[in-house]
Amino acid sequence: MVAALGGFLFGFDTAVMSGANGLLRARFELGDFMLGWTVSCLIIGCMAGAAVSGSLGERFGRKKVLVAAAVLYTAGIFASALSPSLGMFITARMIEGIGIGITSTLCPLYNAEIAPAKFRGRLVAMNQMATVSGIFLGSFLAFGVSSMGNDAWDVSTGWRIMFGTGIVPGLLFLTLLFLVPESPRWLIKKGRAAEALPILLKIHGEELAKKEVLDIKQSFAQDEEAKAASGRRFTPALRTVLIVGIIIAMLQQITGINAVMYYAPEIFRQTGAGASGSLTQTIMVGLVNLIFTALSLWLVDKLGRKVLLLAGSFFMTLSLAIIGFAFHTGRTDGPIVLICILVYVAAFAISLGAVVWVILSEIFPSRIRGLATAVATMALWGADFAVSQSFPPLLASAGPAITFWIFAATSLFTFLFTWGVIPETKGKSLEEIEAMWEKKHGDKQESYKPSLQD
Repeated sequence: MVAALGGFLFGFDTAVMSGANGLLRARFELGDFMLGWTVSCLIIGCMAGAAVSGSLGERFGRKKVLVAAAVLYTAGIFASALSPSLGMFITARMIEGIGIGITSTLCPLYNAEIAPAKFRGRLVAMNQMATVSGIFLGSFLAFGVSSMGNDAWDVSTGWRIMFGTGIVPGLLFLTLLFLVPESPRWLIKKGRAAEALPILLKIHGEELAKKEVLDIKQSFAQDEEAKAASGRRFTPALRTVLIVGIIIAMLQQITGINAVMYYAPEIFRQTGAGASGSLTQTIMVGLVNLIFTALSLWLVDKLGRKVLLLAGSFFMTLSLAIIGFAFHTGRTDGPIVLICILVYVAAFAISLGAVVWVILSEIFPSRIRGLATAVATMALWGADFAVSQSFPPLLASAGPAITFWIFAATSLFTFLFTWGVIPETKGKSLEEIEAMWEKKHGDKQESYKPSLQD
């Protein structure tokens, strides 16, 4: 739960930014392009944080790097609230983004490395549950702050209060991190199995903990032998799984979810809803996101990753196509757009929202897990930046119909990609998943089996 709080930070910022972007447009007199940049500059920081998280996590450990990320986030959100100029605000958001980028990589990775196989899906998906909880609570906060004064007060002061409250979850995350142990897999990789065993004993019990230590040590030994034999870090199996991870990470974003979450009030205003009505509908979006993410935590280890991805991407495609048609025909004055957006958000929450983080945390073999997770997460943030930056001008130039049809097309591709490429990993240990990829591509190599004395 502590590690999953890293996701809460991004969710909270997303909701606050959604509620504040209209106020920032008025405060700094922003056009469509600059509004997109003000929203998406955070993602540049996220990309930088994700880029360095893998190497830093491998060198210093998951826990220490997460502590540094919490400090960066808290400092950035504090500076955002006090920024006297647009330049300062953007710089502060980039600093905040570095912290979020690190947590988005290492928090799911940490939970995957510490979780028993049968519970790993739901424990990793807790990161997404924390994210949508942050979105939901942030939406309520933005709505409450905007009701405290008139429009002029909101433009001058209200948005600062919205961002300033983000200091609270940042400090909570930082404090609680000191209470959690280091990743046992990282400890074993660094030759500190004696420190890892007590942690695994608490999780698995004595018999399974000893087996887990042996499996992890054997996995690392095979990694070193394979690396020495091939002279390369990336064998065919590793290249394949890295490409799959990068594509599924990008698909989570280019199907449009953060365009909807960042700009929900703007979208609802396009349908004719007033300012208060659009904020109310935005809160409904956050509630649906929260409910169906909670449902995904229950289903991901029961139905499996692939089934949820297929069902979710199908309904995302359908709802986005209908939204585009409603805007194309001008029939947006009824509830159809709101209903379809809620269906789209529900389908995303139960599938791509939670499941992609689970997949990224478990499909990469141990020898490249830190690096590959960082690369895939950086690709995810890059796709998020492209969507966040391009959405306002795309909405203004191409119109909402074409915009939502583009997202429908990417959702359809997600369905087809999942059907043909994504394997099912439900119930498998990280070492079994690694062996599955290696067997498929003929990379498996025999090596010694370590003993408990080792």
